Amino acid sequence: MRRERSVRHPQKQKRGAPPAERGDWIYGRRPVMEVVKAGKRHLYEALLPPPGRDAPEIAELRTLLQTQGVPFRAAERVELDERCAGGNHQGVALRAGGFPYISFDQVVHDVKANADAVVLFLDHIEDPQNVGSLLRTADATGVTAVVLPEDRAAGVTPAAVRASAGASEHLRVAKVVNLVRAMQELKELGVWMTGLDMRPQAKPYTALDFTGRTGLVVGSEGRGLSRLVSETCDFIACLPMKGSVASLNAGVAGAVALYEIVRQRAR
Repeated sequence: MRRERSVRHPQKQKRGAPPAERGDWIYGRRPVMEVVKAGKRHLYEALLPPPGRDAPEIAELRTLLQTQGVPFRAAERVELDERCAGGNHQGVALRAGGFPYISFDQVVHDVKANADAVVLFLDHIEDPQNVGSLLRTADATGVTAVVLPEDRAAGVTPAAVRASAGASEHLRVAKVVNLVRAMQELKELGVWMTGLDMRPQAKPYTALDFTGRTGLVVGSEGRGLSRLVSETCDFIACLPMKGSVASLNAGVAGAVALYEIVRQRAR
C-alpha cells in the first residue's frame, strides 16, 4: 500500500503590527515639535522636507531630532499627504506612540493635592477640532486635568493634537467609562461642578463663583449637556448671546468660561 507524504503547512502566527506600522502620525510643525519636546511618547521616525534652506522651525526640529536620536528622512508632499490623511502637515510628520492617558485615580490624587484644582470635563464632544481647541485653552489656563468619556467621543487623536498646536502633550488627560460617576467622585472631594448650557435655569457665567476646587463641563456639539451630566452639575452657566445664532462653538464657549475662572482667581 502506497503511503502518501503529508505536506505540513505552517500556520500563520498572529503578530503585532511591524514597527513601520505602529503608532500615530502626528503632523504640523508646532505639534510635532511639542510632541518631541514633551518626551511622553515613544518616537519612531520623522518625515521632513527635502534638504535645502530650512525655515527656522524646521532647522530647530532637525537639531532636536538628532539630539534625541530619532531617525528622520526627507519626504515629498505626496507621501506626507498619504501618511497624514490629507491633514495640514506643513511638510512635517512624526510617527509616535499613542497619547499617554492617565488613570482617573491620578486625577483624584491631583485634586486632593490642590485646593484650587480645575478639572475640565468634555461631555461626548465628537469633533477633534473642538477637542483640540479646548485642550489648547486648558493648557493656557493651567487646568489641572481633562476628563473624557471612552465611547462616542473624540480622544486625543492626531487631528486633535494638530488643533491644539501640540498643547495636548503638556496636559494630563484621563478617559473614563462613566462621566457622571467620575463627576460624583470629585464632588465628594469638594469640587463644585458647573456645566455650560442654554437651559432656562442657567445663570450668567460671570455670576458664579469659580474659586476653590472647580469642575467645568462642556457639552457636545448640537446636543449640549446630556441629561444625567446636567443633573449632576451643581450649577448651569450660560454665555450671553446677542446675535441671531443661539449657541457658540464648544471650543469657544469653553475658552470663555476657562478665562473667567482665571480672571476670578487673579483678583
